[in-house]
Amino acid sequence: MVKGISRRVVVVESPDPQLFEQAIFIVRNDVSQKEGVTPEQLVREACRVARSYTAGAGGGRTAWRNLPALCYAALGAGAIGVLWLVWALVLG
Repeated sequence: MVKGISRRVVVVESPDPQLFEQAIFIVRNDVSQKEGVTPEQLVREACRVARSYTAGAGGGRTAWRNLPALCYAALGAGAIGVLWLVWALVLG
């Protein structure tokens, strides 16, 4: 469905093109009515948000995310094996 409403948007090129190409921010209608908010401030805030998103996207956990599913299965099987061995030694 297409509405006949025009919106103001801010399009920001990605600081990290591996995650996304562009970020599109839809500007609220009441922002333009507030005094003291310039278009430059809107663009700076959009860039700051895009940078903070890409900075927090990895979070140092990317090595775990890149493991194949077979590695997760092997780690799970190994953990169950260790738990079984401890259980058998304690109760056996």
